[in-house]
Amino acid sequence: MKKLIVLGVAGLLSLPMVSVAQKRTTTTKKSTTTQAKSAAATAAQEKARQEELARQQQEAAASQRSQQLLAKSDSANPSARPIPPSDVMFKKTVWRLIDLREKQNKPMFSPGKEITKLIVEAVKRGELQPYATDSLNRPITAQEFLTAISPAQGGATVLTEEEKKAGFTADAAVADDGWGAPAKPATKGGKAAATPAPMTASNELFANQLYQLELKEDVIFDKKRSRLYHDIQAITITVPSKFDPLGIEKTAASFKFSDLHKVFKAHPDEALWFNQMNDAQHKNLADAFDLWLFSSYITKVSNVGNERLDEVYGSGKKGLLAAQQAMEELIEFEYSLWSY
Repeated sequence: MKKLIVLGVAGLLSLPMVSVAQKRTTTTKKSTTTQAKSAAATAAQEKARQEELARQQQEAAASQRSQQLLAKSDSANPSARPIPPSDVMFKKTVWRLIDLREKQNKPMFSPGKEITKLIVEAVKRGELQPYATDSLNRPITAQEFLTAISPAQGGATVLTEEEKKAGFTADAAVADDGWGAPAKPATKGGKAAATPAPMTASNELFANQLYQLELKEDVIFDKKRSRLYHDIQAITITVPSKFDPLGIEKTAASFKFSDLHKVFKAHPDEALWFNQMNDAQHKNLADAFDLWLFSSYITKVSNVGNERLDEVYGSGKKGLLAAQQAMEELIEFEYSLWSY
């Protein structure tokens, strides 16, 4: 009996000791877990800080490259082969429209080798400085250029300053597009249905959809070399009217021809003028422009009113006849400089 009592008392005395040991083990585990969580949180914060620092460094490097490109482009002459002003006896500024869908222009618009694709990729790489207009006095960022070649998503309409001055409004464009007022939103139980979320994917036009270029040139008679030169100053990418909610053509960006000339020479495999008669004699796009291996028609000749030919003579057939007449007048002027 005494033996049993002693064993019972010993068992009771041992119970608190086991409980304290368990508590210590649990406390140690909790402490270890807390430390692990704290270490993981610290590591995550350090990783986020490193990523943010890397992003800031990338942005700073990109900004520095953009500034260098802008400074270099601003100081460059827009002409690839400028003629000294003292040698210029006659000069006339001419604007031409190049439709890359024409058969004669197909060599610089072959699938995968489109000239517009090369220009867009050069802007993305930071090799080419875009400008707002062919005056080349207001540079724009690469993001502004990419936005210009991306049609408005979800029915939104973004108007330029020229369109706003002409009286266009975004509300009017949405209210009536020429086919009557849009249908009212569907209702369910007296409440308007949920509006679908706007698109988040890129809406950038493909290279084969940017098929219109506008070329600005100075027609110069060089008195030292006694011949007429077509000195290209700028090339502009225009967004076709069918991709605009208002149905008008928009200027995406203009580029100095001297900058384009360098890009064409730096990327000979992409800047390809395809010679469909001889695969061994493909040309570089820089040489194609120098040799005038493209088709175009005149849309504007410098005048006191700064008016286009279709604004003076009318569009359609009259505009084309006026363009042909303007081209023939330049040719006759050159021939008339000589006497026999």
